Amino acid sequence: MKDHKPLVSVIMNFLNAEKFIEEAIESVLAQTYNKWELLLIDDGSTDSSTFIALRYAQKNPDQVIYLEHEAHQNLGKSTSRNLGIRKAKGDYIAFLDADDIWLPQKLERQIAILVAQPEVGMVCGSTLMWFSWTGKPDDLQRDYKRELGVPLNTLIQPPKLLTLLLQRKASTPTTCGVLLRREVVEDVGGFDESIQFIYEDQVFFIKVYLKAPVFVESGCWDRYRQHPDSCCHVAQKAGQYDPYGLNPAELTFLKWVEKYLSEQELEDAQIWQALKEALRPYQHPILYQVIKRTQKFKSFMKNQLKTITKKTLPVFLQRLLVRSLGKTYYPPVGHVQFGDLRRPKPISCHFGYDRGLPIDRYYIEKFLACQSDDIHGRVMEIGDNFYTRQFGGDSVTKSDVLHVKQGNPDATIVGDLSKSDNIPSDSFDCLILTQTLQYLYDLRSGLQTIYRILKPGGVALVTVPGITVLNDKEWNYCWCWGFTTVSAQVLFEEVFPKENVNVETHGNVLTATSFLQGLATEELKKKEMDNCDPAYPVLITVRAVKPEVNS
Repeated sequence: MKDHKPLVSVIMNFLNAEKFIEEAIESVLAQTYNKWELLLIDDGSTDSSTFIALRYAQKNPDQVIYLEHEAHQNLGKSTSRNLGIRKAKGDYIAFLDADDIWLPQKLERQIAILVAQPEVGMVCGSTLMWFSWTGKPDDLQRDYKRELGVPLNTLIQPPKLLTLLLQRKASTPTTCGVLLRREVVEDVGGFDESIQFIYEDQVFFIKVYLKAPVFVESGCWDRYRQHPDSCCHVAQKAGQYDPYGLNPAELTFLKWVEKYLSEQELEDAQIWQALKEALRPYQHPILYQVIKRTQKFKSFMKNQLKTITKKTLPVFLQRLLVRSLGKTYYPPVGHVQFGDLRRPKPISCHFGYDRGLPIDRYYIEKFLACQSDDIHGRVMEIGDNFYTRQFGGDSVTKSDVLHVKQGNPDATIVGDLSKSDNIPSDSFDCLILTQTLQYLYDLRSGLQTIYRILKPGGVALVTVPGITVLNDKEWNYCWCWGFTTVSAQVLFEEVFPKENVNVETHGNVLTATSFLQGLATEELKKKEMDNCDPAYPVLITVRAVKPEVNS
């Protein structure tokens, strides 16, 4: 039977990338979507990366193609990517630099969006700025998601993203975070070979923004490695690039934008005004420096005024003054107003259920809503199938409920995850385990069961408490463990591949305090709930994926 799945051309240009290129290639080989070709474009490497690329091409001749410029020249990133585009045979084009990686579902998830929405020319998502690849404890806390600054799961028509970019209200995606239709790439003429080093990606995306609708998805399927040999770091060291001030590379980029928009005969007044504002600091550098210094002086005087105010005004007047300005007031020692919180017992002893939706449940449901695409096929949930029905809907073909005790009318399987021979292997597309693992004394056996019973490509959606209350009489006697972000990450990486595990924290000092007091979600503002501080994890969530092919 003929395979009608579209072909994806993955373009990986590289220059002296021997440290990381194998990991990048392997992340393509590990994709759950298997109809792709990988074009490895050698930009004149002098290290062993040439031989590594040739080895993969010889080993996988049907899917991996090695290309180089005439006489093994170094011609730059834009020229190398354009060579890949010319040789590509795919319906879709994706890019992956040789020091970055994809998660296994990257192509599958983004192709599904392009197939479902024919009007979309490019799909992009957030990218993990990846410091923790080093394995150093200090770097584990440095990872963060680079967001585009626009609403997620939104289709944006041209040229809106260009306007937001020039207004500095949005950022461009990383090249490893996008998937494009081939005709869009060809229509914009690929990469501009007059810009090869810094901003070459922004130049390309600006051309796309003018031509094609862009879908900004909620997924994060790529890891953008942060290391001292990357192009941005090298440019910063050379004084060519400064992300926080004026720099020659940005001026070159803005001049290119000005020229390109003129050539396109663009008449959008808002874009031209935004470009004018972006160029102003370069046209009037002395005035720009004066403004910057004025801003610093204002900040200094503001801090001085704060110090004088704290020393001279009574505390109650300080409180009134700061709050009248709409600011957050930080009282000095001895002047905190505890009000209803000055009590040895909580306001509610029922997790907040008697007052509304418990705060931890808000984070659980937000997590499951974000991962609702994973809840499909055969799904197993613990205790009941409430969340399976709420977030899976018609995508669920069979719903199972696991309960540890006999007598639960909803249970289709009775058993303990840590003693689970009766649960069939390779059976479930998705497992929903909310606030469960803390009850398993033999936690590692439970995690091995989770891995065993998932189908290849199946997803475990897990939540565990961070800061919590131990006042449930029925369950307190078997509550065994507390979790941190690090312990959750390490435990799941003992069973699942590291790149298949994503751990996040939810909560802040306000929601943690409120949760311990038994307050409900309805008593807080949404912006207060959604402000997450890893130092106060009310909830820890884990998304773990079983590899498509067992190794």
